[in-house]
Amino acid sequence: MKNILLIATGGTIASKPTEGGLAPALTSKELLSFVPELKAIANVTEFQPFNLDSTNITAAHWLEMERIIEENYEKFDGFVITHGTDTMAYTAAALSYLIQESPKPVVLTGSQKSVYLRDTDARQNLLDAFAYCADDDASGVHIVFDGRVILGTRAKKTRTRSYNAFTSIDYPEEAILRDGKPFYYFREPKGEAPRFYRTLADGVFVLKLIPGLSPAIFDYLDAHCNALVVESFGMGGLPDYGGWLDRLACFLQFGKTAVFTTQVEREGSALDTYEVGQKLRDLQVLEARSMTLEAAVCKLMWLLSFAEKESVEELFYRPIAHDIL
Repeated sequence: MKNILLIATGGTIASKPTEGGLAPALTSKELLSFVPELKAIANVTEFQPFNLDSTNITAAHWLEMERIIEENYEKFDGFVITHGTDTMAYTAAALSYLIQESPKPVVLTGSQKSVYLRDTDARQNLLDAFAYCADDDASGVHIVFDGRVILGTRAKKTRTRSYNAFTSIDYPEEAILRDGKPFYYFREPKGEAPRFYRTLADGVFVLKLIPGLSPAIFDYLDAHCNALVVESFGMGGLPDYGGWLDRLACFLQFGKTAVFTTQVEREGSALDTYEVGQKLRDLQVLEARSMTLEAAVCKLMWLLSFAEKESVEELFYRPIAHDIL
């Protein structure tokens, strides 16, 4: 059997009721005790670096997960991370950039209800995650949830209560799990050796446009942010009113970076379509196209931690784990 490291980080899957609401309380050992069937799938070693509601996960925790996997990479055949669902897509995207071309699987899973409850999706999600992780064809960073295998750069949480909480955005699911076995729609070629990265930049801000928003928001952005991801309307653009274009141009003149994406969940941006988007051409903004917001943010954090300004554009458009099409 495969040797798999369980990295337990908290989340709903490990929660118990408290006076203040659900909160992570179960240890990694307790988590495993609810799923004794895992003994038939793999040899599992557990480790718990922290026990957090995923609302409290930060880039520092992503780097800690990367460090744990890198330090233990030669000891194990794969890695399963249990994680809260609310920021799991961000973590999956971040790890896709921090751990590239991994021939061994890094699998994130969690649940919509605690494993502590009788009626829960937690036990099946754990079984599926380990079943996929133990499969010979598994590799790279994925979310396994509700029987679906979703690429780490393509996952988004699209439901707050239903068991099918995650969706693969503008890219097919890689596989489904049935009766403890993965059935592949396609198989990704395995990388020859992992490439690990150990830094992420801070100062990345997401600005969601709403009708009538004042560009005076740049009074804050200019002083506190190094990069901006703009969630624009439809195919993308900036309003004509209020001096938006001038304020963005000033922001970029400080050597900062701006990426335009869309608030629409599917089919991506296309800045060249409308005048409000075309006028951004001369400002040398980047365009997320079909990337998820989570991937765009995490890729920008990764790039800005090591790349010079001149190379950020080239590297941003270079596909990594099918993040941009």
